[in-house]
Amino acid sequence: MNGEKLKRDLNSETGEVQAWPRLLADIGGTNARFALELRPHVFDVVSVLACNAYPDLQSAITAYLGSQEVHRVCAHAIQHVAIAIANPVDGDVVSMTNHHWTFSISALRRALNVQTLLVVNDFTALAMALPHLQEQERVQIGGGQAQAARTIGLIGPGTGLGVSGIVPCGNHWIPLSSEGGHVTFSPADEAELEMLRLIWKQYPHVSAERLISGMGLELMYRCWSALDGQHENEELNAAEITARALDRSCPACMKTVASFCAMLGTVAGNLAVTLGATGGMYIGGGIVPRLGQVFAESAFRQRFEAKGRFANYLAQIPTYLITAEYPAFLGVSVILSEKLAADSILA
Repeated sequence: MNGEKLKRDLNSETGEVQAWPRLLADIGGTNARFALELRPHVFDVVSVLACNAYPDLQSAITAYLGSQEVHRVCAHAIQHVAIAIANPVDGDVVSMTNHHWTFSISALRRALNVQTLLVVNDFTALAMALPHLQEQERVQIGGGQAQAARTIGLIGPGTGLGVSGIVPCGNHWIPLSSEGGHVTFSPADEAELEMLRLIWKQYPHVSAERLISGMGLELMYRCWSALDGQHENEELNAAEITARALDRSCPACMKTVASFCAMLGTVAGNLAVTLGATGGMYIGGGIVPRLGQVFAESAFRQRFEAKGRFANYLAQIPTYLITAEYPAFLGVSVILSEKLAADSILA
C-alpha cells in the first residue's frame, strides 16, 4: 500500500479524500439498511428504510444521508460506499429480482459524487462476515465440529433464498457468487410431493426459493390449507404465519413452519455436500432467527443429515444460526477494505 496516500486519506486536515466514515448498505427486497462505518468494524447511525417508500435506490440513500443523525456524526462528504444487494451483480446495471429498483452502478456513483461505489450480492457480503463473527453472534444447531481452513457454506431465507459460501485461500477467503436459491425444489416425502403437484399447476418450475422464503411460507400455508380441506382459511402474510405458529394458535401455520424448517434442512444439506462445506454451514436471512426454539426443535437438523450413504458425512458438519443483528455490514466492510487496499497498491 502507498503509505503516503494512506496517510493523506486518514488525515482530516489535508483536504484529501477521507477514508472514514464509509457508507454501508444492505438492500433486500423489503428493507434497505444503512450504516456509517466510523473505523474498522465500528458501525453507527444504523437505519432501516422500507424499500416501497422510495422510488429508487438513490432516493433511499439521499434520505439516509440527509438525516440529522448522519449530519451529527459525519463532518465531511463520504467518499467510499459499499452496497450489498439481494440480487445478482453482473455488469453495470442492476435490476432487482424481488423489487422494482433498477440502477446503473456508474451513474449512481456519479450522482452520489463519491470516489468508490462497490456493489456486491448480499450473500457474498454475508459470507465474508462469517470468519469475523463472535461466538455470541451464532448458535449451533445439532452436532458436528468445524474443520479449520475448509470451505464454509451459507444459506438464508428472507424475501428470497440466498446462497453463498467462502473458500480459504492462504490468509484470505474467496466468496462465491451464487444463485443457488433457484435450484429445483425436490420433495423428500409423499406429503411434500402432493404439495408440489398442487404448485405445479401454477408454476412449471418450482425452485427452492419458491417455498423456502417469505413468499414460500405464504404459498405453503395456502397449499396445506387446501390439501387439508380448509379452503375457508384467511389469507395470511409470512409474518402472521410465523407469529401464529409460534403462539400455537393456528394448526395450518404450525404445519407450514414445520415444513419450512424441514425443507430448509434438505436444501442446506444439498449445499453442504455440493461445496464440501466441512468448515460448517451457516443459516442467515430474516426469517429463521425469529423462530427461536421452534427452529432448534424442528426437523431441520434431521433432514440436513438425511443423505443416505452420506449421512455420517453430514453429521460431522456443524450448522450455525447467525444471530448477529447486522452481519452483512461486517461482510461488505471487509470487501470494501480489501478493494481500497488493492487500489492503493496500484495507485
